[in-house]
Amino acid sequence: QLQLVESGGGLVQPGGSLRLSCAASGSPLYYYYIAWFRQAPGKEREGVACISSSGGTTGFADAVKGRFTISRDNAKGTVNLQMNSLQPEDTAVYYCAAASGQSCRPYSVGMDYWGKGTLVTVSS
Repeated sequence: QLQLVESGGGLVQPGGSLRLSCAASGSPLYYYYIAWFRQAPGKEREGVACISSSGGTTGFADAVKGRFTISRDNAKGTVNLQMNSLQPEDTAVYYCAAASGQSCRPYSVGMDYWGKGTLVTVSS
C-alpha cells in the first residue's frame, strides 16, 4: 500500500514561487506514474502536472505550462512540483496522486493513491 504525503504549501505573493514535495512510502515509487492535481474553492479538481514512472516524460495543463516543473527521485521516493510566477488563480489545495504504470494517462483516468493535500494561497 502506497502512502503519499504532500508538503511545502503556504502563503506566497503574486509572482512568487513555491516548491511542493510529495513523499512516498510503503511501496517503491518506480512502479507508479505521479500526477499533481489541485482543487480551488468552489471548483472541480483539475490535473496540473504529470511525470512518468522513470521521470523521462512530463506533461502540464495549459494553465501552468511554462511556469510549473515536475521532477522525481525514485531512490528517495519523492516527487517535486516547482511552481513559479504564481498568480491568485493558482490558489488551491494541491494533491499528489499515483497510479500503476509507466506513462501518464489523461487526468480523468482514476488514480490509485492520493495524498491529503497541501494548501497553496497566492495573495498580496
